[in-house]
Amino acid sequence: MKTFHYFIQNFLLCFFLAITFLSLVTEVNSQSLTSLEKGRAKDMLNAVKNEVKNNYYDKTFHGIDLDKSFKIAESKIENATSLGQTYGIIAQAVLELNDSHTSFYPPPRASRFEYGWRMQMIGDKCFVVAVKANSDAANVGLKVGDELIKIEGFKPTRKEMWKINYYYNALSPRVNVNIWVKSPSDKDSRELNITTKVTQLKKSLNIADLIREFEINEGYESENRFINVGNTAIWKMPTFSIDPARISDLMNEVKNSSNLILDLRGNGGGYVVTLEQLTGYFVENDTKIADLKGRKEMKPQLAKTKGKNVYKGNLIVLIDSNSGSASEIFARFVQLEKRGVVLGDVSAGAVMQSRGVPMKIITGIQDEYIPYYMSITNADVIMSDGISLEHNGVTPQLILIPTAEDLFMQRDPVLSTALKLFNHTITPEVAGSYFPFKWESRFRI
Repeated sequence: MKTFHYFIQNFLLCFFLAITFLSLVTEVNSQSLTSLEKGRAKDMLNAVKNEVKNNYYDKTFHGIDLDKSFKIAESKIENATSLGQTYGIIAQAVLELNDSHTSFYPPPRASRFEYGWRMQMIGDKCFVVAVKANSDAANVGLKVGDELIKIEGFKPTRKEMWKINYYYNALSPRVNVNIWVKSPSDKDSRELNITTKVTQLKKSLNIADLIREFEINEGYESENRFINVGNTAIWKMPTFSIDPARISDLMNEVKNSSNLILDLRGNGGGYVVTLEQLTGYFVENDTKIADLKGRKEMKPQLAKTKGKNVYKGNLIVLIDSNSGSASEIFARFVQLEKRGVVLGDVSAGAVMQSRGVPMKIITGIQDEYIPYYMSITNADVIMSDGISLEHNGVTPQLILIPTAEDLFMQRDPVLSTALKLFNHTITPEVAGSYFPFKWESRFRI
């Protein structure tokens, strides 16, 4: 469940395809591909095309001539000089659907990439939001709060951030990254070349591990954290990719509080069943969350009330540009049902329903195959007001944008403001200490 709109599409695709071959461990270092390798790449392309053709939710493919698009991709594979280039060509064919829930993931690699820093769109600008101690990023002087002016020559925008994450983390992780940044106190920007920490593994990551490490909807961490301030509970929920049965235990942490601040910032979404389970704690009656628009008639997403266990206290939901999918649906549901107030930044606008498709190429050697993976959208999600959040996101009732200085000083004015609405005087400095950043993923800018 994640998607954005294409902006200066041709430039970006050509730019990123030019760099995809640099770091894929699976590719051979030679300057040419064998006919066997090209044949396998074409088989992979054809299998991806058939999956899209047969199962993509929109039979018109948004007006794209799918056969023509993939025919062009096949001719490009014939002229490719590396496996990395072939993977980039396949990815481009899929990306033309303009649907971030429909993506191609190449065969897993036998290396782990750790960039040591993370970036995020805050308002209309991109900032460094975390730098790992003792990483090369820290050693060359990258700091939290630095504005990211350019990455590999390209200025990041809110609409294009998903492509940067996809290319650098799933399709072609880099051993070096060139960026231009500007600190809050600086007049001019500065250039930094950051070396990625690459760890060779004894065996390739399997597809599940690769997706787990990449997916933005896994959030930055997996641990649910709680803080109580007087009669207000603050729940930092990093992902909906958890067993829905756990929601009852998590709600037990907050059920006795008069007020709840549900912090979904950085939560990229997850399982629909977990979303349905959570929303059931905030409605008195069974309530439709959203309709699903697919090839076939589909049952709507539904919040089934938890009856006597419903949470009846006051609710504030926090979101930001990395809040996607299920977290966006929950936030918008809260708005539409007038169940609470949403604060923060406009969300990702990445809301589709998708499924994972494990795929493989048979090598001809006994019991040996090359695995790869697709995520494919099987439905658009239409909220009760008749509008899809895809490309649009959720606009909070109160938009709050942290500044570069806030990031550098580790202040959290958004959480501080939410607490103030519940009559707690907590400074942004103190609020910023409640949920310190945790490094859990080893594989993401």
